Amino acid sequence: MSAQAIGWLVFACVFGGALLGMVLRAVLPEHHQSPDSRDVVKLGMGLLGTMAALVLGLLIASAKSSYDTQNTEVKQAAANILLLDHVLAQYGPATRDIRNQIRRALAIRLAIMWPEEPAVLAQVDEAGTTPTIESIERVIRALAPQDDVQRGLQARAVQIVGDLLQTRWLLFGGVGGSLPMPFLVVLVGWLAVLFASFGLFAPRNATVIAVLLVCALSVSAAMYLIVELDRPFEGLLKIRSAPLRYTLAHLEQ
Repeated sequence: MSAQAIGWLVFACVFGGALLGMVLRAVLPEHHQSPDSRDVVKLGMGLLGTMAALVLGLLIASAKSSYDTQNTEVKQAAANILLLDHVLAQYGPATRDIRNQIRRALAIRLAIMWPEEPAVLAQVDEAGTTPTIESIERVIRALAPQDDVQRGLQARAVQIVGDLLQTRWLLFGGVGGSLPMPFLVVLVGWLAVLFASFGLFAPRNATVIAVLLVCALSVSAAMYLIVELDRPFEGLLKIRSAPLRYTLAHLEQ
């Protein structure tokens, strides 16, 4: 389900709870709306509101932490690719084909992950197959170094490729997995009950309905942003491709 759909669903549940509370007020017996009953309901909703605030803060912190981590990993991957190209350049002319493969693999990855941005495939010579990190690693391991300097550079290149493989798994092996959906469902249920209590004792007039509408929109917007942060490679808050594009522009230099 898209983040927009989740946001509207949360809004429907929360604002629907407020409207349900207004309907219940009209059918509840008078003694259920006594001052003592109102005090008990207010105490219960205060507890529920506190728990909802704690869970909401936990979800925001979790989603933001996951987003920042993956954004940092993208930047680290860009730096490692540029470093790998530099190490291979120091190795000598024998690595020119490998460097071309790295450039093409990066261009293809950019075109896949950020298709809405200007194409970069035109910067790369056409090739029959798509290079992968694994194939590039095999070619690097197959190099035949002639001296200790080249052996050291080969070992360094293999290490960097290993770091890139690990980063790729961290980025794409668990995308969107930081948001605990049971927390989200429970939180929406609590908020719906909380808004129902607002409608239960609120007068039915345009001002009250407008305030409840704005509050419901604010809550659903917060949920929308949480889901967006949990999906860093799609949507409004998509991670920027600038670090990888910078790397692509400076490869083989």
